[in-house]
This record gives sequence, structure tokens and C-alpha cells, in this order.
Amino acid sequence: MRQAVLTCVTFLLLVSGCTSVTAETPLSPPVVQVSPAFDAKRARTDRGLVVRALGGTLSRVLVFEGGAQVPGRLDGSRTVWRSAWTLKPAAEYTVTATAAGVRGPATVAMGRFRTRAVARGFQVASTTPLPGETVGTGMPVIVDFDTPIADKAAVERTLEVKAESPVEGAWRWTSDTQVVYRPRRFWTPHQQVTVTAHLAGARAGAGRYGAADSTFAFTVGRAQTSSIDTRTHQMLVRRDGVIVQRMPISAGMATTPEYTTTSGIHLTMDKGNPVRMISPGRVKGDPGYYDLMIDHAVRISNSGEYVHAKDNVWAQGRANVSHGCINSRPDQAAWFYRSSLRGDPVTITGTDRELEWNNGWGFWQLPWEKWRQGSALLDADRASDRVPQG
Repeated sequence: MRQAVLTCVTFLLLVSGCTSVTAETPLSPPVVQVSPAFDAKRARTDRGLVVRALGGTLSRVLVFEGGAQVPGRLDGSRTVWRSAWTLKPAAEYTVTATAAGVRGPATVAMGRFRTRAVARGFQVASTTPLPGETVGTGMPVIVDFDTPIADKAAVERTLEVKAESPVEGAWRWTSDTQVVYRPRRFWTPHQQVTVTAHLAGARAGAGRYGAADSTFAFTVGRAQTSSIDTRTHQMLVRRDGVIVQRMPISAGMATTPEYTTTSGIHLTMDKGNPVRMISPGRVKGDPGYYDLMIDHAVRISNSGEYVHAKDNVWAQGRANVSHGCINSRPDQAAWFYRSSLRGDPVTITGTDRELEWNNGWGFWQLPWEKWRQGSALLDADRASDRVPQG
């Protein structure tokens, strides 16, 4: 009996010696940081809204302005939420952010702030295409501003292009007031494209900020492309891949650079019936001077090149005798005039004068990587890569 008791005691001692009891330290709830800070009265607009969770992850962020939900996105760690765009000036924002910890209670932060008003604003002055216009598959998107843009990267970040058929594209600055978007390849036909400049609150430089967003939409129509060979004096027009017109033509006589048709990828830019054409650099009485009214003229560059009607049918399909334009039979020129949309590609080959990329809408003359080099965002990204990391 005594032996049995000792054994039980020993067993209890062994069990109690293998077990340790510790009290769990309660974890602190996560902290939510919001910038701009709650109750701010004149918050900056150009830095957007940032919500951070310290010691946890963001499970929900709701932001409203004027009754509309403000778009934004979480980072991969779900600890930082950023508004998609800059903030509207003179606006009130309400924020509700929920952060969950590893264990323990969640944190809910609620508050509001106001942004400062714009003292000196800027806006979109004009766009190409026009709102609601139906265009060809080569059409660029051209945005002109009403003031020179110093911070081009900040403004370029506000520009959004949404196509029904997703497309790779890039913006290129052609001046301090103009930026041009071009897809990597021609647009997919028969779709709508919407362009939005989220300028509200964006900083253009020198204390100038966007006062409001700007948006417009256009339609890409059928795919009509034309190819012109100045050596065979022929023009082929294809629509959705099918040849719909064969046109004998006469191109520039090439006795001088100005009378030489440019080779390259042109786009139809506008048209008129008739168009007044005057010899460049000459006055009345000079050799080679002309001042003519030309029917069914479709412009394809800024250096005076058109596809137009001409009654020199004897030369069409046989010889190049024009001042640089593409002459075609009057009935076929009328057909091309009626069937053309702005932005239809017209590719010309066979001459020793290349179309410059900035001659009219010669943007397709630049290879894709060269085109992308005109984006201000590339320079901004390279600059950020050079900043030392702490």
C-alpha cells in the first residue's frame, strides 16, 4: 500500500513538472493613419488620400465626396490604401477605415476633412477626336491644355484611356501644352474608347492646379487602310481586309523636295470640297506659282499633301507629275472623300523623302520604343530610381 501511494505521488510530481502556465499578454489593436488628417480645413489635393494600418491590415476603406464613392486600391500587403486620383479642390471627404489585427479587436477610424480651393487653375482646351466622333483605326488622341504644363509627369498620371478592346498605348508630349496618345498597334475596329483627364486637384506647376475633370468618348469605325506605290502609280483601298477600290494615281514629280511626296504611314486628317491650294514660297508671277480650287481633297500631312481629284487622267497610273499630292480620277477621288474618316491610315512607298513623325499626324513613323520615350513618366521613374534608399 505504501509503495502504491509513493508511485502516485511521483506520477503527479512528474506531470506537474512537465506543464508551465503563462498568462497571455493582450495584443494592442492596430492603428489607422489617414493623410490628409481628419478635420483638416485646407488639405493639399495633389498628393491624393492615403490610409495606412500599423500593426494590422486594412479590411475595408470607404471614402465619399459629394455622395460619390472615391475609387482607390490596396497594396499587396493590404496595409496601404491610396486614392486612384488626386483630390477635388474645395471638397469635403468622409473616410471610414477598418483595420484588423492578428488577434484581438479591430480598429475603426471615421472622420472627414476639406481640401483647399484653387487660386490658379488649368484645364483641357481642346481634344482630338471630337466627342462622339467616329474615326479610323490609326487615330491618335490629342489633348491640348490652356496653359504650359511644367509638371508633365503629374498631369500625365491623370490621363486614362479605356477601350472596349484592351489596348497597350502610351502618351508622348509634343509641346508644353500638348500630349498625344497612340496605341502600340492600330485600334481594334468597331469599338468605343473613353478618355478621361482626372485633372481635379492635379498640379501643373507654379501653383496652378486642375479645377475639374474632363472626359469624352469616340468610336473606332471600320478598318479602312490605303496603300500607295508611287513607282507603280497605284493606290489600293482595303476595308476590313478586303480590297474595295483600285485607283490609278499620279504622285509628286520630285523635281524639288517640296514636290516630292513623302513616304511613310500617313493618317487622313481632314477634308474639304473644294480646298484652295497655293504654291508654297512663291508669289504671283514666280515660275511654278499656282492658286487653285481643288475638289474632293483629303489631307494626309501638314506639308500640303492631299489625296484629291485631278483631271490629268493621262498621267494617272503612268507618271508622277503633281506638286506632291496624290492625284486621282475625279469620280474615284469623290468616292475616297466620302468613304474617309479622320485617322484612316494611308501608307505611301517609293520616294526618297520620308514623312517626319511630327509632320501632321505622322506619329506611326516612330517605332514603339521611341514613341514611349516621349512619356514624362519614364523620366519620372528614372529619377525615382536614382533617389538613395534609406
